[in-house]
Amino acid sequence: MSFQPAYHITHVYLDRQSDWLPPARVRQGNYVVFWWKAIALGHLFIKPNQALLAEAYHTALAAAISPAIEHYAGLQQASGTPWQAWLPEQDYERWGAWMEVLLSSWLPVAIPPQVPVSVIICTRNRAAQLWRCLQQLHALPCAPAEIVVVDNAPTDASTYETTKAFSGVAYVRELRAGLDIARNTGIAMAQQPVVLFVDDDVIVHPWLLYSVWETFQEPTTAAITGLVIALALQTEAQLIFEQCWSFNRGYVDKVYSPGFLQATRGQAPPVWEIGAGANMAFRKSVFEEVGYFDELLDAGAAGCSGDSEMWHRILAHGHSIRYVPRAVVFHEHREKMADLKRQLFYYVRGHAVAALIQHEQQPQEGYARRVFWTMPKMYAYLLVRGFPFFRFRSRTLWAEMKGLVAGMVYFYSHRKAKTPR
Repeated sequence: MSFQPAYHITHVYLDRQSDWLPPARVRQGNYVVFWWKAIALGHLFIKPNQALLAEAYHTALAAAISPAIEHYAGLQQASGTPWQAWLPEQDYERWGAWMEVLLSSWLPVAIPPQVPVSVIICTRNRAAQLWRCLQQLHALPCAPAEIVVVDNAPTDASTYETTKAFSGVAYVRELRAGLDIARNTGIAMAQQPVVLFVDDDVIVHPWLLYSVWETFQEPTTAAITGLVIALALQTEAQLIFEQCWSFNRGYVDKVYSPGFLQATRGQAPPVWEIGAGANMAFRKSVFEEVGYFDELLDAGAAGCSGDSEMWHRILAHGHSIRYVPRAVVFHEHREKMADLKRQLFYYVRGHAVAALIQHEQQPQEGYARRVFWTMPKMYAYLLVRGFPFFRFRSRTLWAEMKGLVAGMVYFYSHRKAKTPR
């Protein structure tokens, strides 16, 4: 069995820390996330026992945050400023003054105490995680108008008892098992014009609700996804997930228009790159147009890919989706390897089912080729590369390949099933 050192997560706030250099950690790595106030700018992996000198560290820091800084500078017509040189010189005064002006438009002086957003949490027998999530939501400086907890095919009363402990939280029990079934139940219950889905195992950033609400002030936005940062990287399973399957889609705003499908037509448009279901929001009215989540994708207890199939459908109907890195949650990855393998089995299974559904809807987009050719070819390559020890990334290959085959079987045995809504 391979040994993978844990990584300590360090959040460095460049607006207020005079010493930005994290200490070297013996037999432990360091995952450094850089912030300017409430705006995440980038991250850096520092290997175990790797001690970076100040100059090398500042160079690595500049490289990590450069895409985000240049993005904001371009929006403010401030490109060309030699900010990279100020960091190695440790000219923090000039740097800070420039950054304050650069990011002022994204750092409002005041935020509303409540916004018309429904938060939907789909959960099952995870009372401890749900308790933490609800506590966080109740402590937000900008609160949602409504919180809906969907108890999905529970085997005990723990979710109901947890929900009762919090005021203003709506509880609904959905007896049919399946994540997309639970999502649809939550949408039907929601009373606000925007619905935000968060997983029960996330910690929400204080500005999450404000960032979501602010983004939907743009009337052409039908859906958004947000930044997902790892909450802990203490086990090999967590590190494998973050480095090979990360929910983190970067620190730069992105707009996905219908042209995204057209630009990659015939090559299986990678809608799964748009974001993660752990942090996504929709204008509720869009479901009346494009339909609810496809319940055929509930391929097991960890049903998945309903989110990417929904994003594909929204784009195919001519709408836009935004990725907003200022809408942040912190996700608790699976600690144990067995749990990670199970998770990835269902991820790949759901991915295959979603791809085949999209192939039936849009045969010209190339999703069948992805399932029957591109993915098997990729796994053959990974098997050869991992042989004979199958360490780190290779440790989950068998679960993934079984998921791919199971997805094909599931789709063709259930393809006549219809979503009831």
